[in-house]
Amino acid sequence: MVEQQQPVSRQSSRRRVRIYHTVLWAKYKGAVYSALYHLSRGTDIDLSFVQIAETDVGRTALGGVDLSYHQYPYRLILRGNYSEAGTIRKVVLLTLDLIRNPTDLVVLSGYDRIENWVMLMVCMLLRRRRAVSCDSTIYDRPQIRWKTWAKRLFFTHCDGYIGYGQRSKDYLMSFGAHEADIFIPCQAAALPHDYVASRVLSLYRGQDAASRHPPGFLYIGRLAPEKGLGDLLEAFSLVRSKLPDARLDIIGAGVSESQLLEHRDRLALTQAVTLHGAKELVDIVPLLFRSMALVLPSHSEPWGLVVNEALSFGCPAVVSDRCGCVPELVIDGVTGFAFQAGDIEALSRALLAVCRLSQDRFATAAECIRVISAYSPERAALRMLQGYTHFLGARS
Repeated sequence: MVEQQQPVSRQSSRRRVRIYHTVLWAKYKGAVYSALYHLSRGTDIDLSFVQIAETDVGRTALGGVDLSYHQYPYRLILRGNYSEAGTIRKVVLLTLDLIRNPTDLVVLSGYDRIENWVMLMVCMLLRRRRAVSCDSTIYDRPQIRWKTWAKRLFFTHCDGYIGYGQRSKDYLMSFGAHEADIFIPCQAAALPHDYVASRVLSLYRGQDAASRHPPGFLYIGRLAPEKGLGDLLEAFSLVRSKLPDARLDIIGAGVSESQLLEHRDRLALTQAVTLHGAKELVDIVPLLFRSMALVLPSHSEPWGLVVNEALSFGCPAVVSDRCGCVPELVIDGVTGFAFQAGDIEALSRALLAVCRLSQDRFATAAECIRVISAYSPERAALRMLQGYTHFLGARS
Protein backbone atom coordinates (compact mmCIF):
# COMPACT_ATOMS: atom_id res chain seq x y z
CA MET A 1 0.00 0.00 0.00
CA VAL A 2 1.45 3.32 -1.10
CA GLU A 3 0.58 6.86 -0.08
CA GLN A 4 1.07 8.62 -3.40
CA GLN A 5 0.17 12.09 -2.20
CA GLN A 6 -0.96 13.45 1.13
CA PRO A 7 -4.58 14.64 1.24
CA VAL A 8 -5.23 18.28 1.94
CA SER A 9 -6.09 19.27 5.50
CA ARG A 10 -9.79 19.08 6.29
CA GLN A 11 -11.98 21.81 7.60
CA SER A 12 -14.66 20.63 10.03
CA SER A 13 -17.29 22.85 8.39
CA ARG A 14 -16.86 21.17 5.03
CA ARG A 15 -18.76 18.05 3.99
CA ARG A 16 -16.41 15.18 3.21
CA VAL A 17 -16.68 13.13 0.03
CA ARG A 18 -14.31 10.21 -0.64
CA ILE A 19 -14.14 9.04 -4.27
CA TYR A 20 -12.86 5.57 -5.18
CA HIS A 21 -11.63 4.80 -8.69
CA THR A 22 -10.32 1.52 -10.07
CA VAL A 23 -7.08 2.39 -11.90
CA LEU A 24 -4.74 5.36 -12.08
CA TRP A 25 -4.07 4.50 -15.76
CA ALA A 26 -7.21 6.29 -16.94
CA LYS A 27 -5.99 9.71 -18.13
CA TYR A 28 -9.50 10.97 -18.76
CA LYS A 29 -10.38 10.40 -15.10
CA GLY A 30 -7.22 12.25 -14.14
CA ALA A 31 -8.31 15.25 -16.21
CA VAL A 32 -11.84 15.22 -14.76
CA TYR A 33 -10.70 14.66 -11.17
CA SER A 34 -8.14 17.47 -11.49
CA ALA A 35 -10.90 19.84 -12.63
CA LEU A 36 -13.22 18.52 -9.92
CA TYR A 37 -10.64 19.06 -7.17
CA HIS A 38 -9.90 22.64 -8.20
CA LEU A 39 -13.60 23.43 -8.64
CA SER A 40 -14.44 22.06 -5.18
CA ARG A 41 -11.94 24.25 -3.37
CA GLY A 42 -14.34 27.18 -3.47
CA THR A 43 -17.24 25.16 -2.04
CA ASP A 44 -18.22 23.43 1.21
CA ILE A 45 -17.36 20.03 -0.34
CA ASP A 46 -14.05 18.54 0.84
CA LEU A 47 -12.95 15.89 -1.67
CA SER A 48 -10.49 13.06 -1.20
CA PHE A 49 -9.56 10.60 -3.94
CA VAL A 50 -8.51 6.94 -3.77
CA GLN A 51 -6.99 5.15 -6.75
CA ILE A 52 -7.19 1.42 -6.05
CA ALA A 53 -4.43 0.26 -8.44
CA GLU A 54 -2.06 1.66 -11.04
CA THR A 55 -3.34 -0.19 -14.13
CA ASP A 56 -4.97 -3.44 -15.20
CA VAL A 57 -4.48 -6.37 -17.53
CA GLY A 58 -5.21 -5.31 -21.10
CA ARG A 59 -4.23 -1.69 -20.39
CA THR A 60 -0.51 -2.26 -19.93
CA ALA A 61 0.07 -2.85 -23.66
CA LEU A 62 -1.68 0.45 -24.42
CA GLY A 63 0.83 2.52 -22.47
CA GLY A 64 1.93 3.37 -18.96
CA VAL A 65 0.49 5.69 -16.34
CA ASP A 66 0.78 9.38 -17.22
CA LEU A 67 0.77 11.23 -13.91
CA SER A 68 0.77 14.65 -15.62
CA TYR A 69 -3.03 14.39 -15.88
CA HIS A 70 -3.52 13.72 -12.16
CA GLN A 71 -3.22 17.20 -10.66
CA TYR A 72 -5.05 16.50 -7.40
CA PRO A 73 -4.22 14.75 -4.10
CA TYR A 74 -4.93 11.04 -4.14
CA ARG A 75 -4.08 7.86 -2.30
CA LEU A 76 -2.84 4.83 -4.22
CA ILE A 77 -3.82 1.58 -2.51
CA LEU A 78 -2.00 -0.99 -4.68
CA ARG A 79 0.95 -1.03 -7.03
CA GLY A 80 0.57 -2.94 -10.29
CA ASN A 81 -2.52 -4.44 -11.94
CA TYR A 82 -5.94 -4.37 -10.35
CA SER A 83 -6.89 -7.87 -11.50
CA GLU A 84 -3.69 -9.43 -10.22
CA ALA A 85 -4.31 -8.34 -6.64
CA GLY A 86 -6.27 -10.97 -4.73
CA THR A 87 -9.92 -10.27 -3.97
CA ILE A 88 -9.45 -10.82 -0.23
CA ARG A 89 -6.54 -8.39 -0.19
CA LYS A 90 -8.56 -5.72 -1.97
CA VAL A 91 -11.54 -6.26 0.34
CA VAL A 92 -9.38 -5.92 3.46
CA LEU A 93 -7.49 -2.83 2.28
CA LEU A 94 -10.59 -1.04 1.04
CA THR A 95 -12.57 -1.86 4.18
CA LEU A 96 -9.74 -0.52 6.34
CA ASP A 97 -9.60 2.62 4.22
CA LEU A 98 -13.33 3.18 4.72
CA ILE A 99 -13.12 2.68 8.48
CA ARG A 100 -10.06 4.90 8.93
CA ASN A 101 -11.43 7.76 6.84
CA PRO A 102 -14.83 8.95 8.10
CA THR A 103 -16.73 10.76 5.37
CA ASP A 104 -20.22 12.08 4.69
CA LEU A 105 -20.44 10.49 1.23
CA VAL A 106 -18.60 7.56 -0.35
CA VAL A 107 -18.51 7.28 -4.15
CA LEU A 108 -18.00 3.64 -5.14
CA SER A 109 -16.10 2.79 -8.31
CA GLY A 110 -18.66 0.27 -9.58
CA TYR A 111 -21.05 -2.52 -8.71
CA ASP A 112 -19.72 -5.61 -10.48
CA ARG A 113 -16.99 -6.87 -8.12
CA ILE A 114 -17.07 -8.50 -4.70
CA GLU A 115 -15.13 -5.61 -3.18
CA ASN A 116 -17.83 -3.18 -4.39
CA TRP A 117 -20.47 -5.18 -2.54
CA VAL A 118 -18.40 -5.34 0.63
CA MET A 119 -17.80 -1.58 0.49
CA LEU A 120 -21.53 -1.00 0.04
CA MET A 121 -22.33 -3.10 3.10
CA VAL A 122 -19.62 -1.39 5.17
CA CYS A 123 -21.06 2.01 4.22
CA MET A 124 -24.51 0.84 5.28
CA LEU A 125 -23.18 -0.45 8.63
CA LEU A 126 -21.31 2.83 9.21
CA ARG A 127 -24.43 4.80 8.16
CA ARG A 128 -22.62 6.67 5.43
CA ARG A 129 -24.29 7.93 2.30
CA ARG A 130 -23.08 6.15 -0.81
CA ALA A 131 -23.16 6.82 -4.51
CA VAL A 132 -21.91 4.66 -7.35
CA SER A 133 -20.31 5.39 -10.72
CA CYS A 134 -21.91 3.46 -13.58
CA ASP A 135 -20.62 3.30 -17.14
CA SER A 136 -22.91 0.49 -18.31
CA THR A 137 -25.70 1.19 -20.79
CA ILE A 138 -29.16 -0.16 -21.40
CA TYR A 139 -27.69 -2.42 -24.10
CA ASP A 140 -25.51 -4.14 -21.49
CA ARG A 141 -28.43 -5.28 -19.38
CA PRO A 142 -28.08 -9.06 -18.89
CA GLN A 143 -30.90 -11.50 -19.37
CA ILE A 144 -29.68 -13.71 -16.49
CA ARG A 145 -32.32 -13.42 -13.80
CA TRP A 146 -30.07 -13.62 -10.73
CA LYS A 147 -27.78 -10.89 -12.08
CA THR A 148 -30.74 -8.64 -12.72
CA TRP A 149 -31.96 -9.21 -9.16
CA ALA A 150 -28.48 -8.58 -7.72
CA LYS A 151 -28.02 -5.31 -9.61
CA ARG A 152 -31.43 -4.08 -8.51
CA LEU A 153 -30.49 -4.89 -4.91
CA PHE A 154 -27.19 -3.00 -5.21
CA PHE A 155 -28.58 0.10 -6.91
CA THR A 156 -31.60 0.45 -4.64
CA HIS A 157 -29.25 0.61 -1.63
CA CYS A 158 -27.35 3.59 -3.04
CA ASP A 159 -28.23 7.24 -2.45
CA GLY A 160 -27.01 8.52 -5.81
CA TYR A 161 -25.62 7.62 -9.20
CA ILE A 162 -23.05 9.09 -11.59
CA GLY A 163 -23.67 7.99 -15.19
CA TYR A 164 -22.09 8.85 -18.54
CA GLY A 165 -24.95 9.54 -20.91
CA GLN A 166 -28.63 8.97 -21.55
CA ARG A 167 -28.12 5.26 -22.09
CA SER A 168 -26.46 4.79 -18.70
CA LYS A 169 -29.35 6.75 -17.18
CA ASP A 170 -31.83 4.38 -18.83
CA TYR A 171 -29.81 1.45 -17.52
CA LEU A 172 -29.86 2.69 -13.93
CA MET A 173 -33.58 3.45 -14.01
CA SER A 174 -34.30 -0.05 -15.29
CA PHE A 175 -32.86 -1.34 -12.00
CA GLY A 176 -34.88 0.91 -9.77
CA ALA A 177 -32.75 4.05 -9.50
CA HIS A 178 -34.73 7.26 -9.05
CA GLU A 179 -34.32 9.64 -11.97
CA ALA A 180 -33.79 12.63 -9.68
CA ASP A 181 -30.79 10.90 -8.08
CA ILE A 182 -29.00 10.19 -11.37
CA PHE A 183 -26.48 12.77 -12.50
CA ILE A 184 -25.08 12.45 -16.00
CA PRO A 185 -21.92 14.49 -16.38
CA CYS A 186 -20.28 15.03 -19.73
CA GLN A 187 -17.89 12.22 -20.56
CA ALA A 188 -14.65 14.05 -21.30
CA ALA A 189 -11.41 12.98 -22.95
CA ALA A 190 -7.92 13.80 -21.72
CA LEU A 191 -6.54 15.82 -24.61
CA PRO A 192 -2.88 16.85 -25.00
CA HIS A 193 -1.93 19.61 -22.60
CA ASP A 194 -1.25 22.04 -25.47
CA TYR A 195 -4.60 21.40 -27.20
CA VAL A 196 -6.29 24.55 -28.53
CA ALA A 197 -9.50 24.08 -30.54
CA SER A 198 -9.05 27.19 -32.67
CA ARG A 199 -5.55 26.12 -33.63
CA VAL A 200 -6.83 22.69 -34.66
CA LEU A 201 -9.58 24.20 -36.79
CA SER A 202 -7.17 26.52 -38.56
CA LEU A 203 -5.26 23.50 -39.88
CA TYR A 204 -8.32 22.45 -41.89
CA ARG A 205 -8.74 25.77 -43.65
CA GLY A 206 -8.46 25.29 -47.40
CA GLN A 207 -8.69 21.49 -47.28
CA ASP A 208 -11.20 19.69 -49.48
CA ALA A 209 -11.87 16.19 -50.74
CA ALA A 210 -9.42 16.56 -53.61
CA SER A 211 -6.53 17.26 -51.25
CA ARG A 212 -7.28 14.26 -49.04
CA HIS A 213 -6.89 11.27 -51.37
CA PRO A 214 -6.49 8.39 -50.95
CA PRO A 215 -9.50 8.11 -48.64
CA GLY A 216 -8.51 6.73 -45.25
CA PHE A 217 -10.35 5.38 -42.23
CA LEU A 218 -9.04 4.95 -38.70
CA TYR A 219 -9.76 2.63 -35.77
CA ILE A 220 -8.34 3.32 -32.30
CA GLY A 221 -8.78 0.98 -29.35
CA ARG A 222 -8.21 -2.46 -27.95
CA LEU A 223 -8.06 -5.36 -30.38
CA ALA A 224 -10.74 -7.51 -28.76
CA PRO A 225 -13.71 -9.57 -29.99
CA GLU A 226 -16.36 -7.14 -28.69
CA LYS A 227 -14.89 -4.31 -30.78
CA GLY A 228 -16.38 -5.66 -34.02
CA LEU A 229 -13.14 -5.45 -35.99
CA GLY A 230 -14.03 -8.45 -38.12
CA ASP A 231 -17.11 -6.53 -39.25
CA LEU A 232 -14.93 -3.54 -40.04
CA LEU A 233 -12.62 -5.57 -42.30
CA GLU A 234 -15.59 -7.09 -44.14
CA ALA A 235 -17.24 -3.69 -44.60
CA PHE A 236 -13.98 -2.09 -45.67
CA SER A 237 -13.59 -4.81 -48.33
CA LEU A 238 -16.98 -3.73 -49.74
CA VAL A 239 -15.89 -0.09 -49.67
CA ARG A 240 -12.74 -0.96 -51.63
CA SER A 241 -14.91 -2.21 -54.50
CA LYS A 242 -16.06 1.41 -54.93
CA LEU A 243 -12.99 3.23 -53.59
CA PRO A 244 -10.06 1.05 -54.65
CA ASP A 245 -7.49 3.43 -53.18
CA ALA A 246 -9.07 3.46 -49.72
CA ARG A 247 -6.91 2.66 -46.70
CA LEU A 248 -7.63 1.54 -43.14
CA ASP A 249 -5.30 2.21 -40.22
CA ILE A 250 -5.79 0.23 -37.01
CA ILE A 251 -4.24 1.56 -33.79
CA GLY A 252 -4.16 -0.61 -30.68
CA ALA A 253 -3.12 -3.89 -29.16
CA GLY A 254 -4.95 -6.88 -27.77
CA VAL A 255 -5.84 -10.54 -27.92
CA SER A 256 -7.41 -10.39 -31.39
CA GLU A 257 -4.32 -9.17 -33.25
CA SER A 258 -3.36 -12.49 -34.85
CA GLN A 259 -6.94 -13.22 -35.94
CA LEU A 260 -7.20 -9.75 -37.48
CA LEU A 261 -4.02 -10.24 -39.47
CA GLU A 262 -5.30 -13.57 -40.79
CA HIS A 263 -8.68 -12.06 -41.63
CA ARG A 264 -7.04 -9.12 -43.38
CA ASP A 265 -4.87 -11.38 -45.53
CA ARG A 266 -7.79 -13.69 -46.31
CA LEU A 267 -9.71 -10.70 -47.71
CA ALA A 268 -6.70 -9.66 -49.81
CA LEU A 269 -6.39 -6.39 -47.88
CA THR A 270 -2.76 -6.77 -46.86
CA GLN A 271 -1.64 -3.66 -48.74
CA ALA A 272 -4.64 -1.57 -47.72
CA VAL A 273 -4.92 -2.28 -43.97
CA THR A 274 -2.11 -1.46 -41.55
CA LEU A 275 -1.95 -2.49 -37.89
CA HIS A 276 0.25 0.05 -36.13
CA GLY A 277 0.16 -1.29 -32.58
CA ALA A 278 -0.51 0.93 -29.57
CA LYS A 279 0.27 4.65 -29.85
CA GLU A 280 -0.22 7.74 -27.73
CA LEU A 281 -2.80 10.29 -28.84
CA VAL A 282 -0.12 12.82 -29.75
CA ASP A 283 1.18 10.31 -32.33
CA ILE A 284 -2.32 9.53 -33.62
CA VAL A 285 -3.30 13.15 -34.32
CA PRO A 286 -1.73 13.26 -37.82
CA LEU A 287 -3.86 10.24 -38.79
CA LEU A 288 -6.99 11.98 -37.49
CA PHE A 289 -6.25 14.98 -39.71
CA ARG A 290 -5.94 12.92 -42.88
CA SER A 291 -8.65 10.30 -42.22
CA MET A 292 -12.16 10.51 -43.58
CA ALA A 293 -13.47 9.22 -40.26
CA LEU A 294 -12.76 7.38 -37.06
CA VAL A 295 -14.61 4.05 -37.09
CA LEU A 296 -15.88 2.38 -33.90
CA PRO A 297 -17.84 -0.77 -34.86
CA SER A 298 -18.18 -2.14 -31.32
CA HIS A 299 -20.78 -4.72 -30.36
CA SER A 300 -20.51 -3.43 -26.79
CA GLU A 301 -19.14 -0.02 -25.76
CA PRO A 302 -20.17 1.88 -22.61
CA TRP A 303 -19.28 5.24 -24.16
CA GLY A 304 -16.37 5.43 -26.62
CA LEU A 305 -13.90 8.11 -25.56
CA VAL A 306 -12.02 7.79 -28.85
CA VAL A 307 -15.03 9.52 -30.43
CA ASN A 308 -14.46 12.50 -28.11
CA GLU A 309 -10.83 12.57 -29.18
CA ALA A 310 -11.62 12.32 -32.90
CA LEU A 311 -14.21 15.10 -32.81
CA SER A 312 -11.83 17.29 -30.81
CA PHE A 313 -9.44 17.09 -33.77
CA GLY A 314 -12.14 17.74 -36.35
CA CYS A 315 -12.48 14.14 -37.51
CA PRO A 316 -16.04 12.78 -37.91
CA ALA A 317 -16.94 9.31 -36.64
CA VAL A 318 -18.76 6.22 -37.90
CA VAL A 319 -20.05 4.48 -34.78
CA SER A 320 -22.21 1.44 -34.06
CA ASP A 321 -25.50 2.01 -32.28
CA ARG A 322 -24.19 0.01 -29.30
CA CYS A 323 -21.79 2.80 -28.33
CA GLY A 324 -23.04 4.88 -25.42
CA CYS A 325 -21.94 8.17 -26.98
CA VAL A 326 -24.22 7.89 -30.01
CA PRO A 327 -27.18 10.00 -28.82
CA GLU A 328 -24.96 12.81 -27.59
CA LEU A 329 -22.03 12.97 -30.03
CA VAL A 330 -22.90 11.30 -33.34
CA ILE A 331 -25.25 13.49 -35.36
CA ASP A 332 -25.95 11.82 -38.70
CA GLY A 333 -24.60 13.83 -41.59
CA VAL A 334 -23.00 16.39 -39.26
CA THR A 335 -20.42 14.74 -37.00
CA GLY A 336 -20.61 11.33 -38.65
CA PHE A 337 -23.02 8.42 -38.91
CA ALA A 338 -24.36 5.64 -36.69
CA PHE A 339 -25.22 2.15 -37.93
CA GLN A 340 -26.67 -1.03 -36.48
CA ALA A 341 -23.95 -3.09 -34.81
CA GLY A 342 -23.10 -6.25 -36.71
CA ASP A 343 -24.70 -5.07 -39.97
CA ILE A 344 -21.75 -5.15 -42.36
CA GLU A 345 -23.60 -3.64 -45.31
CA ALA A 346 -24.89 -0.78 -43.14
CA LEU A 347 -21.34 -0.14 -41.95
CA SER A 348 -20.04 -0.06 -45.53
CA ARG A 349 -22.78 2.41 -46.49
CA ALA A 350 -21.90 4.62 -43.53
CA LEU A 351 -18.22 4.58 -44.52
CA LEU A 352 -19.10 5.68 -48.04
CA ALA A 353 -21.53 8.31 -46.76
CA VAL A 354 -19.01 9.87 -44.39
CA CYS A 355 -16.67 10.50 -47.31
CA ARG A 356 -19.10 13.14 -48.52
CA LEU A 357 -18.44 15.16 -45.36
CA SER A 358 -14.87 15.72 -46.58
CA GLN A 359 -16.11 17.75 -49.54
CA ASP A 360 -16.05 20.66 -47.09
CA ARG A 361 -13.71 19.39 -44.42
CA PHE A 362 -13.35 22.77 -42.72
CA ALA A 363 -17.12 23.02 -42.14
CA THR A 364 -17.25 19.41 -40.94
CA ALA A 365 -14.32 19.96 -38.56
CA ALA A 366 -16.00 23.10 -37.22
CA GLU A 367 -19.19 21.15 -36.47
CA CYS A 368 -17.24 18.35 -34.79
CA ILE A 369 -15.39 20.80 -32.57
CA ARG A 370 -18.57 22.74 -31.80
CA VAL A 371 -20.39 19.61 -30.62
CA ILE A 372 -17.51 18.24 -28.55
CA SER A 373 -16.76 21.60 -26.90
CA ALA A 374 -19.58 20.90 -24.43
CA TYR A 375 -17.81 17.71 -23.28
CA SER A 376 -14.86 19.12 -21.36
CA PRO A 377 -13.35 17.95 -18.04
CA GLU A 378 -14.56 21.20 -16.48
CA ARG A 379 -18.18 20.60 -17.53
CA ALA A 380 -18.01 16.99 -16.34
CA ALA A 381 -16.54 18.10 -13.01
CA LEU A 382 -19.27 20.69 -12.48
CA ARG A 383 -21.99 18.10 -13.02
CA MET A 384 -20.31 15.68 -10.62
CA LEU A 385 -20.04 18.34 -7.95
CA GLN A 386 -23.73 19.15 -8.39
CA GLY A 387 -24.45 15.45 -7.94
CA TYR A 388 -22.43 15.16 -4.73
CA THR A 389 -24.20 18.19 -3.28
CA HIS A 390 -27.55 16.60 -4.10
CA PHE A 391 -26.57 13.19 -2.67
CA LEU A 392 -25.47 14.72 0.61
CA GLY A 393 -28.90 16.24 1.00
CA ALA A 394 -30.82 13.20 -0.22
CA ARG A 395 -32.92 10.83 1.83
CA SER A 396 -31.19 8.46 4.25
